[in-house]
Amino acid sequence: MQLKQFLHVGCGSKYKDKTTRGLNSEAWREVRFDIDTAAKPDIIGSMTDMSAVKSESMDAIFSSHNIEHVFAHEVPIALSEFRRVLKPEGFAILTCPDLQSVSELVARDKLTDSAYMSPAGPITPLDIIYGHRDSIARGQHYMAHKCGFTASVLVASLKTAGFPITASKRRGPPFFDLWAVALKKPVPRSELKKLASHHFP
Repeated sequence: MQLKQFLHVGCGSKYKDKTTRGLNSEAWREVRFDIDTAAKPDIIGSMTDMSAVKSESMDAIFSSHNIEHVFAHEVPIALSEFRRVLKPEGFAILTCPDLQSVSELVARDKLTDSAYMSPAGPITPLDIIYGHRDSIARGQHYMAHKCGFTASVLVASLKTAGFPITASKRRGPPFFDLWAVALKKPVPRSELKKLASHHFP
């Protein structure tokens, strides 16, 4: 059986087992892509210039907490790059911070209180909105967040970039994140629902 392959965009130090249940199987081959050479990716590049990846060469894309690292005007460029490298039947899975849920903490004056505990230590609403402060302080300036999303904005951005069918999921505390699946071509809602169930947490 020929393996399908997915592009792990902004992989950092993570591998296939830190993606989704659906991708973490013997049926999928991971191709790691990152801007940071220290992550030792298979391909070095940025979301706005993925020219090192051939057009229509990937069956899927997994991008966790990356799209918020580009400026708002660059989001269409990055998502268009995602669409370009996907095969006609391909799909993209994205996850990013949910500004709507974290804003509820900000409204309660908890901007610098711990929202949840991560392997890197306590994460505050300030970190979720603007990027992990400790990482940025260590010189990892690409970790800064330059834009943000609510569920409706993320879905609209994907559709504007040429993904005609999408599904999304919001997770409030303690996750404060959004998940979306986007396909290059329309499929029945039942198929979309099945795809989401394989990849959403």
